[in-house]
Amino acid sequence: MTESLHRSVLLEETVQALIPDERVPAEGIYVDGTFGRGGHSRALLERLGATAQLFVIDKDPEAIAIAQQWADADPRIVCIHGAFGDLGGLLSEQGVDTVDGVMLDVGVSSPQIDQAQRGFSFMRDGPLDMRMDTSQGQTAAQWLANASLEEVREVIKKYGEERFALQIAKAIVARRTVRPIERTLDLADIVAATVRTREKGQHPATRTFQAIRIYLNRELEELDSALEATLTHLRVGGRLAVISFHSLEDRRVKQFLQQAAKPDAAYARLPLREDQMPQPLLNHVKRLLPSKAEIQANVRARSAVLRFAQRTATPLPIVRGRRR
Repeated sequence: MTESLHRSVLLEETVQALIPDERVPAEGIYVDGTFGRGGHSRALLERLGATAQLFVIDKDPEAIAIAQQWADADPRIVCIHGAFGDLGGLLSEQGVDTVDGVMLDVGVSSPQIDQAQRGFSFMRDGPLDMRMDTSQGQTAAQWLANASLEEVREVIKKYGEERFALQIAKAIVARRTVRPIERTLDLADIVAATVRTREKGQHPATRTFQAIRIYLNRELEELDSALEATLTHLRVGGRLAVISFHSLEDRRVKQFLQQAAKPDAAYARLPLREDQMPQPLLNHVKRLLPSKAEIQANVRARSAVLRFAQRTATPLPIVRGRRR
């Protein structure tokens, strides 16, 4: 396996959340739904036994090419090119019904940001792409060329939580009538000229780039789908660990775990004693933040949040003739 310079955030904490018993190698089936450059997968493999399997999933062709090299060298690895939002379907295609652990490191990866040609960074000049899967879908430049003023405003406001969304959208639409917006620094300059005030230490284009990236890659919708799929595929005692990096992601993960850690809402108004209430779908819900030492060593860890939980034996409720 080729070494990577990428520093995986909350590495040991994530592995410990998925495999708490360090005394013996873990067997069973585990899933890294966001392979990236394999930092978490590498650490998981060190804790897995000879008969265990690790399914690694990524929509980025570059990431999956690296993962395939790993799979060629290690029979425990099953490599899947796909979106983690399709987790349920991808596992079913592999004939897998239940797994022992799922980890998700949500959002853009450091290698994607660091490669100017991928178009994710407002600090490096490159084509305005922003697609995680470069084999399909429209680029950010293509979307900006055709989206209406209201569409641009709504995306920047909704996914970037940007209070200057309308002003930025107007500037983008005005500029594209003169010439296409095709480069990352071009867009960054437009935003910087429009947003005169910003939080200390934050580039004016941070929220706009985040918003367009999240929208184009359907990141929040994929996160919702993946979280729901874990309830179906985690075996009793199986564990879920999710690392998020901004409030939109973390809010979704937090609310999902909190809801699944409560008894079904249908029983809330029934006259039942506490010992008669059904058990929740998840328990042992916990939250961890990076240590000061990790943040000092890797500044990109400063906004990371790890949330994890364990699947109980409670079956999914049946809604309109199907499982939830």
